[in-house]
Amino acid sequence: MNYFGRRLVRALLLLAGVSVLCFLFTEMAPGSFFDEMRLNPQISPETIAALRSHYGLDQPLPVRYLRWVKSVARADLGYSIAYNTPVAPLLWERAKNTLLLTGVGMGVTWLVSVPLGVWIGTRRDRLLDKVVSLGSSLFISIPEVVIGLALLAIVVHWRILPVGGMHSADSDSLSNWLRLKDTFQRLLLPATVLVLVESCVIVRHVRASVIEALQLPSIEAARAFGISNARLLFRHVLPVAASPAISLFGFSLAGLISGSLLVEVICGWPGLGPLILEATLSRDFYLVIGGIMLSGLFMVAGNLIADVMLLATDPRIRVEAADAP
Repeated sequence: MNYFGRRLVRALLLLAGVSVLCFLFTEMAPGSFFDEMRLNPQISPETIAALRSHYGLDQPLPVRYLRWVKSVARADLGYSIAYNTPVAPLLWERAKNTLLLTGVGMGVTWLVSVPLGVWIGTRRDRLLDKVVSLGSSLFISIPEVVIGLALLAIVVHWRILPVGGMHSADSDSLSNWLRLKDTFQRLLLPATVLVLVESCVIVRHVRASVIEALQLPSIEAARAFGISNARLLFRHVLPVAASPAISLFGFSLAGLISGSLLVEVICGWPGLGPLILEATLSRDFYLVIGGIMLSGLFMVAGNLIADVMLLATDPRIRVEAADAP
């Protein structure tokens, strides 16, 4: 089996394990969607039992899991009790917003972090390096929720940006340009939180990779031959330092997706985060599992993309892949 095939099988096994854990933990969680209905004297126990049977919640856990796996093979993630609609379209509508936020956060993060990390890596122990290192250490040590709440308080207090939702209430009457501007303004706050949190990690890793590459004997030999600093950096240092950065790409995407779920709740962005939270609080069984599995799928896809990029750019990976059985 080739390199990509092994990675794909590993990803599928990981998703299968996540699905099993989702079912187990959801079953172990106290309460159910029908608890409040039981408190209503106008709803008979027979009605609640009929609803449980209708949604298949009266079946044993292994039976429910196997039925769910068969439905997933048909691109059916079950039925939401709270929304009275299939889970898949409901998740996809919110997933597009999460992907938009994550994509913008990923693009800005890497566009800022990689040049900054390379720059301070070539200026080790100078003033800029110390300032950036101190700032990144500060933001890494502060929990993401604290950063989000602090920026939200600043934005709301001084009314810098509109907060909550994806569009204004009167967005239907706006032109396409004004509607796009409105969406961008509401996207700016959650994207800024993601960029601040994630870029600190990437800057530090890129800086460390550049410093390590500059200390290699081959780089020292190239410098001794009188190669200019610019050519040394772009022709020799960056190709060596690229592999650790590409490996970090998958972890970065996974961190951005998981972080975006929390940031969406804080900033009111209508993505998967608020939907999963609402489903968890209401014990909407299949919606919770579908949301977690979709988030896991995005994370696994990010790691697969990073593996493909490594295979394409790093000859050592290609040699190992060719030698592997």
